[in-house]
Amino acid sequence: MSQRFLIVGGGQAAVSAAAELRARDATAQIMLISDEDVLPYQRPPLSKAYLAGDMPLDRLLLRPRKWYDEAKIETRLGLRVDAIDPQKKTVSADGGSIPYDRLLLATGSRVRRLPEGLGDDLAGVFYLRTTAHIDAMEPHMVAGKKLVIIGGGYVGLEVAAVARKRGMDVTLVEAAERILQRVAASETSDYFRKLHSSHGVTLLEGQSFQRFEGDDGKLHSVMLADGTILEADVALVGIGVLPNDDLACEAGIACKNGILVDEFCSTSDPNIFAAGDCANFEHLGARIRLESVPNAIHQAEVAAANMAGEQLAYAATPWFWSDQYDVKLQIAGLASSYDTVIRRPGRREGAMSHWYFRGDELIAVDAMNDAPAFMTARKLIEGTVAVSKEVVADAEADLRGLLR
Repeated sequence: MSQRFLIVGGGQAAVSAAAELRARDATAQIMLISDEDVLPYQRPPLSKAYLAGDMPLDRLLLRPRKWYDEAKIETRLGLRVDAIDPQKKTVSADGGSIPYDRLLLATGSRVRRLPEGLGDDLAGVFYLRTTAHIDAMEPHMVAGKKLVIIGGGYVGLEVAAVARKRGMDVTLVEAAERILQRVAASETSDYFRKLHSSHGVTLLEGQSFQRFEGDDGKLHSVMLADGTILEADVALVGIGVLPNDDLACEAGIACKNGILVDEFCSTSDPNIFAAGDCANFEHLGARIRLESVPNAIHQAEVAAANMAGEQLAYAATPWFWSDQYDVKLQIAGLASSYDTVIRRPGRREGAMSHWYFRGDELIAVDAMNDAPAFMTARKLIEGTVAVSKEVVADAEADLRGLLR
């Protein structure tokens, strides 16, 4: 009998796994269940090209409908899985029961919401995670209107850039001492603070949000913890995401800040796998979750291969990107527990990169409009060739020569 593979999720990991499963097993039954009504799509462009109107929905889709039909991958859209029964090897959805031989949880992540009672239910206050969120917010992105963004991470900064291009009055509020504090060095924060300030964004760092205020159910202002009142026509809350691990936890699958998986992407149940934003795995001696497209793709492909009978170990190679105004930020590695940051100018005008070291080990690089630095750093981090801080600090040194 043919294998029954079930994928729960509607993002990059889900589609990558479906493609890999079909490539490895021509006769398997493959079903993909998503609680969204639209076919799986790219999420990074939501806060950039899709919000700006530069990328329509059909270009946002990861695969067209025709691909699923030709690959004989059944899609169940707008269907929420309510429970997993690991003993019976079934999932419950819409009052029905769906069987599986191997199950992949590619449930992704959801926005971190504010506590109740702070006014995020007012008309004009938005979160950003799905096309539905963007479709609701986009009509409010009108020149001359006042936008207040709560949260100085990449999503908040990307939306600020789109809003300024549309002629909106933008204020961004960050509770930490600086924007990007959780993910980047102060040198990178300084770079993007200068960039956004030069485009007219008002950045309020070290300022805590108190609540949204409105009349007749509609937003009119934002109150900060120090009593400051900011007029607002529109507000975006961008304070991070949480893994969608509730389904797994309730089924008795081991979870801790995500669904715990081993090097083969298997959970505590040998017939259930997890990949993407929801998966918590070991990387360089520590447990992490990676919220990135490359991780979702490659981890899902490894999970699918193992669902089909392989025994492949997943080795993460973290890299990320962000687009703001005319700057493309590319990040290789993870900037954690670093003790030195070296600023290195690029060959092209305006190009810049920040190189993170832990002791004598290169662990990450932020490259701004400097693709050669990013590509070189990524290969150095993933490879076995060491690079010294002295060489990186020498702007005339040809780092690409090290790869040869």
